[in-house]
Amino acid sequence: MTRNEERRRALADAGVRILAREGARGLTHRAVDRDAAVPVGTASNYFRTRAELIRALVLRIGERLQPSADDLRLRAEQPAGPALFADYMRDLVRRLTQDRDVAMALFELRLESARRPEVAGLIAEWRSESFEQDVAFNEAAGLPGGSRHIALFHYAIEGLVLDRLTTPLMPATSTDDIIDDLVAGLLP
Repeated sequence: MTRNEERRRALADAGVRILAREGARGLTHRAVDRDAAVPVGTASNYFRTRAELIRALVLRIGERLQPSADDLRLRAEQPAGPALFADYMRDLVRRLTQDRDVAMALFELRLESARRPEVAGLIAEWRSESFEQDVAFNEAAGLPGGSRHIALFHYAIEGLVLDRLTTPLMPATSTDDIIDDLVAGLLP
């Protein structure tokens, strides 16, 4: 069973790379097989349909974007307040921009969700869970602002990450400075 899970993750990682490199149109079972360097038919054995493959990619993206246990523990030890919130946002942007394939694949799936209802459902489910985790972190840490403020940060951070992954509007401005300004401007 462990070997099967390792293979499943390797196939999903190959799919993430394909989405980042070629977009949703390039994502096929055969392309995943090629990228993962496995025999033809392997991806379709693990993921019978395109919907199953995309679901696996959404789950894998979520796994790869999760903060580490060490990061969460360090934040749990910090005093609540805007500085902690800014630190959490900086970590989120760092995870997205350091794993460029994941961020690009996520944006690609978001765009595909505008065209395909089955993908929209998967993305909506994942985003809802992610949003609820962020709201729970905010509440547990005693940080100011509620779910509306978390939503505003999601909108801002997604725009910032897209900017940094593509053609930055202000490339000389540090990402940390932008996040500090967002926190100062959006938190009550």
